[in-house]
Amino acid sequence: MPAAPVASVLFVCVHNAGRSQMAAGFLARLAGDRVEVRSAGSLPAGQVNPAAVAAMKEVGVDISAQRPKVLTAEAVQASDYVITMGCGDACPVFPGKKYLDWALEDPAGQGVEAVRPIRDSIRSLVEALIAEIDAGGPGAGRRP
Repeated sequence: MPAAPVASVLFVCVHNAGRSQMAAGFLARLAGDRVEVRSAGSLPAGQVNPAAVAAMKEVGVDISAQRPKVLTAEAVQASDYVITMGCGDACPVFPGKKYLDWALEDPAGQGVEAVRPIRDSIRSLVEALIAEIDAGGPGAGRRP
């Protein structure tokens, strides 16, 4: 029987179509079942940014089946980490959560060439997040 996740992470950006989808894809791939992964947007788009899908496919992560989701208070409450990427004040704040704001350029309307460096920055941030979680960051060991 697989172990329960040690932490839950919610990635939030305005449209849930680029940055948050790429971050969720990387975290799911790199952390596997150890971390519960969510993503959402304050004003979700109709589809995931095709340039983000293409850029992620280049590194072996398929996010083509993902769909933008609306940010809910329940998703925030259910997460140990809430990582915002330009959603401003639209993200609800609850005590006991670790909030991080990743300042990343918005890939909306950009081609794959412009999205690649954003993707690579996101991967580095996700790798650092996994290291923090593995070191016993917020939520570690709290899941049944």
